[in-house]
Amino acid sequence: MSIDTDLETARALTSVSPLSRHHLTHKHYYSKTKNTKNNFDESLSAGSISAIDEFDIDSQQASLAVEAAVSIVINGIHYAVLMASPQQLEYLAVGFLFSEGLIDHSRDLLDWDVTQLTDSASFAAFSDSTQSLEHLLDYDIYVVELVLNQRCHQRIQAQKRQLAGRTGCGMCGITGLAQALPDLSAYQGSVTSHSKPSLRPELDTLLAIRAKIDMAQHTHQLTGAVHAAATVYEGQLYLFEDVGRHNALDKLIGWQLRQKADIDCVVMTSRLSIELVQKSIRMRLPWLVGMSAPTSTAVRVAERYGLGLAGFLRQDRVTYYAGYDTSK
Repeated sequence: MSIDTDLETARALTSVSPLSRHHLTHKHYYSKTKNTKNNFDESLSAGSISAIDEFDIDSQQASLAVEAAVSIVINGIHYAVLMASPQQLEYLAVGFLFSEGLIDHSRDLLDWDVTQLTDSASFAAFSDSTQSLEHLLDYDIYVVELVLNQRCHQRIQAQKRQLAGRTGCGMCGITGLAQALPDLSAYQGSVTSHSKPSLRPELDTLLAIRAKIDMAQHTHQLTGAVHAAATVYEGQLYLFEDVGRHNALDKLIGWQLRQKADIDCVVMTSRLSIELVQKSIRMRLPWLVGMSAPTSTAVRVAERYGLGLAGFLRQDRVTYYAGYDTSK
């Protein structure tokens, strides 16, 4: 498939993939009609909680977020395995390659294809292993095959490594401090591609974005188990959900590269950890805002490279950590 293929056709490859599945659960709880607190306090005083009134059980179907293994194959080289939500994989691939420093522009990606592995025959087509692959049937597996230009291919050959990603951490599998903690000095003082400095986002603006995110984050409303990265571009909200917060940002980065969009601010529904700051600096983002707190390392690196950082975006407040200027 050509990289110039219409985006709607490209999305069709992954839109049929379920982002959530139903699973029977059994909820144990104490009825609100019972004097639970007093009984609990009395039981604690007596040294036992067995005296509490019996609990109720509610059996019902719950929606669970799908967590798929996404194998990234670049010019025939198995480069990475990401645990991600199986949606917008074209954006995830482009954003991931950019964050890894393998491409500078979306045009560096010449061709790509997405294949879902569903049975033993499809597993065998992508593996040279002689071992049984039956255990893979327990997983949702996708292979994203990418073709990069010659210059980018040489970068991959120079690294020639494999990375095994995990949902909770964007650095898992990276060997070598130089790779885990890259030199970003080339981006210092150049976090924005705009001709004028980006102003600090005001509280009213951020709260309006949060309200739009709360309404648009459909998979999280169903499952309570996915993160989102969102931005407002030309008056419209663009939101990308994933079980991994770093994947959600990579999807947004991939979209931004494909659209050549200048954006001032990205809002994350998660805490702001160092890998999110590194990705934001690489994309020359002026402001990164989280609904939870940043880490100390994230703040220190953001300050060094001129990235505006804010956290604890709640219903009536936000806390600025880096890039704050009272004159703006």
